[in-house]
Amino acid sequence: MQLLLTSNSRKSEGILSEGTDGFTLLEVMIAVAIFFMATFAILNLVGSSVRAARGLEPFNLDASSVVAELSLTNRLEEGEIPRDIIKHFEELHPGYTCGGSITEVRTNGLFEVELLVGGVTAGKHVVASTSKVLLFRPAGSMRGPGGGLPR
Repeated sequence: MQLLLTSNSRKSEGILSEGTDGFTLLEVMIAVAIFFMATFAILNLVGSSVRAARGLEPFNLDASSVVAELSLTNRLEEGEIPRDIIKHFEELHPGYTCGGSITEVRTNGLFEVELLVGGVTAGKHVVASTSKVLLFRPAGSMRGPGGGLPR
């Protein structure tokens, strides 16, 4: 009778026996797989929601790329923005266009460039931006002092 008590007391003390309950490796792998499938499904849903929200927000496009391209030219002439610069802008930003005018402010080669950029975004928002920039190109002035031609 004493033998029975000893074997029962060992089980209650937490000594492991052959029939101990626990998770098998297969069960753990299945649980981890389900967890990662659920995690990646949630991440995919969040990513598609962010993309959809980004498509609805208006796109603010400014004329800085047109100004940068104009600033690279050595000579400015009064009139409209050159067609090749407009064409290059339209290639960089499909669905948008730009325009404007160049006027000489002073006879020393100071030019005012007035730009208008516009288009329709993917979310069907109409975007228009205007800006004025002063560019100094002493070689661009064809007039001498007093407005006449240089000698």
